[in-house]
Amino acid sequence: MAGESTTALLPALREGRARVDVAGQRLEGDELTGAVGALARSVAGARRVAIVAHPSVATVVAVAGVLTAGATAVPLHPAAGAHERAHVLRDAEVDLVLDEPDLTDRAAPPPEPPADGSPALILYTSGSTGPPKGVVVPRRAIAASLDALADLWQWSPDDVLAHALPLSHVHGLVFGSLGPLRIGSPLVHTGRYLTPVPHATVYFGVPALWGSLGVADLRELRPARLLVSGADRLRRAVAERVLLHSGHRILNRYAMTETLAIASPRAADLRAEQQAGSVGRPVPGMRVRLSGGEDGDCGDYGDGADGAGPGGEVRVRGTGLFSGYLGRGPAVDGDGWFGTGDLGEWLPDGSLRLLGRKDTDLIKSGGYRIGAGEVEDALLAHPAVTEAAVIGVPDDRLGQRVAAWIVADDPDRADLVSFLAAHLAPYKLPQEIHVVPALPRTALGKVHKSLLAAETRSR
Repeated sequence: MAGESTTALLPALREGRARVDVAGQRLEGDELTGAVGALARSVAGARRVAIVAHPSVATVVAVAGVLTAGATAVPLHPAAGAHERAHVLRDAEVDLVLDEPDLTDRAAPPPEPPADGSPALILYTSGSTGPPKGVVVPRRAIAASLDALADLWQWSPDDVLAHALPLSHVHGLVFGSLGPLRIGSPLVHTGRYLTPVPHATVYFGVPALWGSLGVADLRELRPARLLVSGADRLRRAVAERVLLHSGHRILNRYAMTETLAIASPRAADLRAEQQAGSVGRPVPGMRVRLSGGEDGDCGDYGDGADGAGPGGEVRVRGTGLFSGYLGRGPAVDGDGWFGTGDLGEWLPDGSLRLLGRKDTDLIKSGGYRIGAGEVEDALLAHPAVTEAAVIGVPDDRLGQRVAAWIVADDPDRADLVSFLAAHLAPYKLPQEIHVVPALPRTALGKVHKSLLAAETRSR
């Protein structure tokens, strides 16, 4: 299917082959198509439409209807504060705001614009500084990315997709909602929490979710065909626990709001042991380059080419790339490469392994370059530690020192220090370890390391 994008962005929806079930409310076939058509006609003439993205059928219909009308959808997280919501509405210059629109009307959908370079979505994402920025995602990027994943994952209308992801982010909205409307696989969204779904063949989740599922729920996933993880590093311990109880190796893919899908294993590759931490090779249409900053380029592999090489910042170019940040200057260099801010390395089989974020996970201490992920893995290997986050904090002598936050069950500090000393080089050992009841996390379950850094600065 990759490389053969149809003119319409959501062909399964237009052809009456789609089904959406969110928290027990269902629309399917011509009834779903008619609801989307009525919504599209109700927003005719609007340029940008904000949608409060509740986990609901109304949200899915609203986004599909706005896209069908040729307008741009601007999802709003339902829990966003008043200040953030006001910033998004002002920055995007929206014409309308939809919050759980009525779905009683039915109408034939108008002709849908082609999957071209026109904007489909403006997704707001927070950086390390300043207010959230609007990521402008074109229609052709969505079509190309979904078609590439359908090819890699053997994702077809015969599948039933289940997830509980927020509908304001790429994972839950683009892959998890627009994907089924393009491909034709029924969607079952289970609400706030993921629960096993009868007849579901594909599940989407994030590492925090996979790690939180109980043994009974994992066993109920055995009839599925594919479990997919994204949005954060998948820890080996989580992957092994899921494999033990569900019988499935998790497909660990790599995507960003600005790039959509960057890399992924093929579903068929999961039958064999994957190299630890691998997120697969670049998806069709995307190229990846690892740039070492002051050390120069460290390797450029795309569309699954073989090759192993040293690490550096992940830079991306290709069909899934966004158009830029709304109201800002160019986001790519003169050759079209976008710097993700992620650190990665090539594995011997030509796949990519992520090492963390350049701004928070590369620690420069006493002349050494230390990956926070390696220290976190060592901490998590200790039987008392259930969660760990490591950052570099300012140090007058070293430049940065290694600091760790852990969730642990009454740890013996002397034993923990001795354990780490057996696993890490001396310069990688944390100079401070904070035991906390929980780590701060984002809506997608990522550890909010910027809050840890802010806590350090406020002392």
